[in-house]
Amino acid sequence: MRQFGLIGYPLGHSFSQPFFTEKFNREGITDCVYQNFPIAEIGALKTVLQNHPGLAGLNVTIPYKEQVIPFLHHMQPVVAAIGACNCIRIENGELTGFNTDVIGFERSLAEKLQPTHTKALVLGTGGAAKAVCYVLEQKGIAYCIVSRNPSGTNQIGYEDVTPAIIDDHTLIINTTPLGMYPKVDTFPDLPYEAMSAKHYLFDLVYNPAQTLFLRKGAEFGAATKNGMDMLVIQAEESWRIWNEK
Repeated sequence: MRQFGLIGYPLGHSFSQPFFTEKFNREGITDCVYQNFPIAEIGALKTVLQNHPGLAGLNVTIPYKEQVIPFLHHMQPVVAAIGACNCIRIENGELTGFNTDVIGFERSLAEKLQPTHTKALVLGTGGAAKAVCYVLEQKGIAYCIVSRNPSGTNQIGYEDVTPAIIDDHTLIINTTPLGMYPKVDTFPDLPYEAMSAKHYLFDLVYNPAQTLFLRKGAEFGAATKNGMDMLVIQAEESWRIWNEK
């Protein structure tokens, strides 16, 4: 039996385990199982690996996409470039790190991306934000990072986001957990009234399907998209990686 799983904390409402379980059932894959490994600190990954010698692959979610890097024996160039890993292939006891958030975000973003979306605000600074910024750089889209604790030349605080900045940055991407179930009444603190039909709001959160962030933008005409397609794309990419020869 080939084993796969997800590490993160907490994992009460994760996407991956139901997705892969349903995929295995739908496609008649009877020799694989996928389970959650909620670990309270990254050092517990060693115990997971010791207790499950049949593990062939892992997905990595909040808060360990960056913390898992030192546990890798090998890594894809993009993982080294952005310092975040969300997919691990395990072969002969060695861990190879990949980042499927990059391809998931790139393909999902493209559906509603317009030539006018040349400047972006990226909300958050975690592992997912690093994948988002990497894609924006590859596409030549200028961006500014918005953080609760800004540092560096390309970061500002939420209190610094003025209506003029919103007007100038027509692509806004939420990489934070704000609005995610069960805390559905939370949202990034932005001047939404400055948004219009020229704006595109992308939320990496998928549950609920329409967060308050997306709803508030839509009220002013913005195009919106949640993180479900991105998750499906990155999950299927993980499966491809785990099975490539």
